[in-house]
Amino acid sequence: MRFKDKVVLVLGGNSGMGLASAQAFAAEGAKIHLTGRNQQTIDETVASIPGSSGYAADIADPAATEQVVQQIEKADGRIDVLYINAGVGGFAPLESITEDAWDFVHSINLRGCAFALQKAVRIMGEGGAVVVTGSIGAHGAVESNGTYAAAKAGLAMAMKVFAKELLPRKIRLNMVSPGPIDTPLLHRNPGMGPEDVERLRDMMIANIPMHRMGTSEEVAKAVLFLASDDASFITGADLLVDGGLIELG
Repeated sequence: MRFKDKVVLVLGGNSGMGLASAQAFAAEGAKIHLTGRNQQTIDETVASIPGSSGYAADIADPAATEQVVQQIEKADGRIDVLYINAGVGGFAPLESITEDAWDFVHSINLRGCAFALQKAVRIMGEGGAVVVTGSIGAHGAVESNGTYAAAKAGLAMAMKVFAKELLPRKIRLNMVSPGPIDTPLLHRNPGMGPEDVERLRDMMIANIPMHRMGTSEEVAKAVLFLASDDASFITGADLLVDGGLIELG
């Protein structure tokens, strides 16, 4: 029980990798707080995790995140583990990128994550751990992925800086960068229909050395490792969970 009596906040914990991680943290003794934008899936997740609390909050709105942190502070006084998982995709070639689409992706994947960290670390103490979902999109050039890649690459560098800044407070900060994972996010890419998504899946699988997509549960195992004392001498790292795509592809 690596997280017995730990207070864990999972931002974007109502589906996919966030949901799998919230459930895994709870199975190891943690008290779970989670956010999302869909009240129905928040309620379903809270119902599946005894003692958990859910909040409807958009990570693109720092004020909403601050309200969540304040509620956790009143309820438990602290956050021991923070997992920033909220994110959106968005594929479009250079000629088709719109300013609104660029701003939407960056407001969540970069700006929102950075300010979420700022809000949450205020009530984190020594020994705290932060894990942030990055992406292999920050490590490789994939056509039509410029908007998303720019946000995740910016996030990766910002988090390295913040990991260094948090060292005096004895808070560790690491990233987990998934490769192709079969999550609901894959099916919510703006401008992509079901056939487009299926073609994208086939293309990704063909390029993965393990010849399959990953699962949310496999990412959750990496998240819990980085958040646990098993990773007590690791900070500023970016752990690829991608079936060997970046290093071996």
